[in-house]
Amino acid sequence: MAKAPSKKTTKSFEQTLWDTADKLRGTVESSEYKHVVLSLIFLKFVSDKFEERKKALVNEGQGDYVDMVEFYAMKNVFYLPPEARWSFIRKHAKQDDIALKIDTALSTIEKTNKSLRGALPDNYFSRLGIDVSKLAALIDSIDNIDTVEDREQDVVGRVYEYFLGKFAATEGKGGGEFYTPKCVVNLLAEMIEPFQGKIYDPCCGSGGMFVQSIKFVESHQGNQKDISIYGQEYTATTYKLAKMNLAIRGIAGNLGDVPADSFFKDQHPDLKADFIMANPPFNMDQWRAPDELTDDPRWAGYDVPPTGNANYAWILHMIAKLSEHGTAGFVMANGSMSTNTKGEGAIRQTMVENDLVDCMIALPGQLFYTTQIPVCLWFLTKNKKAQTISGHSDSNHRNREGETLFIDARNMGSMISRVHKELTSDDIAHIARTYHAWRGEAKDGEYEDVPGFCKAVTLDNIKANDYVLTPRPLRGRC
Repeated sequence: MAKAPSKKTTKSFEQTLWDTADKLRGTVESSEYKHVVLSLIFLKFVSDKFEERKKALVNEGQGDYVDMVEFYAMKNVFYLPPEARWSFIRKHAKQDDIALKIDTALSTIEKTNKSLRGALPDNYFSRLGIDVSKLAALIDSIDNIDTVEDREQDVVGRVYEYFLGKFAATEGKGGGEFYTPKCVVNLLAEMIEPFQGKIYDPCCGSGGMFVQSIKFVESHQGNQKDISIYGQEYTATTYKLAKMNLAIRGIAGNLGDVPADSFFKDQHPDLKADFIMANPPFNMDQWRAPDELTDDPRWAGYDVPPTGNANYAWILHMIAKLSEHGTAGFVMANGSMSTNTKGEGAIRQTMVENDLVDCMIALPGQLFYTTQIPVCLWFLTKNKKAQTISGHSDSNHRNREGETLFIDARNMGSMISRVHKELTSDDIAHIARTYHAWRGEAKDGEYEDVPGFCKAVTLDNIKANDYVLTPRPLRGRC
């Protein structure tokens, strides 16, 4: 009896798809072909969803409505005219004008579905002049993705995440602008627990923070409808990636009307967020001219952040966006914890004296694909008083006024390649449990200082260390 062929794992399928896409090298710049691949994956996904909904309408005796947009929108499905469907693209994949047909399909989908305005590439494939045979081979590979059969595994989402990670790893400098390592995003979500309220990311890249927030809510039996998503992204192509990333998962989000600079063209000027998750560009220089934004209300009560490094501008922007009970968790270069350059130390001192700093975490190296800069996580809160958190059972926070938790996680994580490390699920759980126990949440037990790992510190101790926020300064932290 012949042995049945083994089912391919998602990983091997993703790798096969990557190998096919990688053949675009030499034809298209590596910084461009992520948009080629992910646009086609998006097109295949929305087409599969459309065909599934169309079939359901026919089976339910509603065949007269298969070309009415409303009957698709009511199920969070995008309506696709015939020329925008994957079957049409696949049929014409080897024709010389396939690039034009893909551009037409994407343009038609955007015009037919208002929620996708500004999300899809505009005449992108025609401009690139991709070799027809290579484009046809890529279409053939993507045609093998069954986005309907295995919903629970989020096949398209996983392929999307895998490609973003691979692009970040292969592009070198700059690749991290649209991708934050998944383990770091997971840790941020597990720490701040965005169950209910408004979530904001002022530099959202491809939208990974939002996707993980939704996954966090679902994995903890919460309701996606209890959270609202707000974001902003400066780079136009990355803005489109984020919109597609949310769309393939059915996540509604407000990313602003246009891609724009959060400092100079804030898309959400009146927003007060309950949760902020972000990975701002590290050490961004010359982000403003010396005479620009000097009287900006976001700096009220603080020194004006210097022109040579935007780290503290990002921090003050996020503080200004927090609601009165809001919590922010974000990634920063390690230098942000101790710098005294051009007023940054004074800004940090004011933040500490205002009792905003809830927790500081030093992360291990080699987590990021595109930078060797050591990084840390900041957690700020507007309210350290005892409170009950709505939407989260068994989560009462004790009064933490005048205290900050320091965690040194530099020795955690596991190498997954010669140059790349990841925090394991156990690492993430251990760090998050420590933080929640310190906050007084009964489900996580009693908090205790652990030499070399965590220590609760008073404001007076931080002051004695010249307002330095590294987990391992002198005088006995961690």
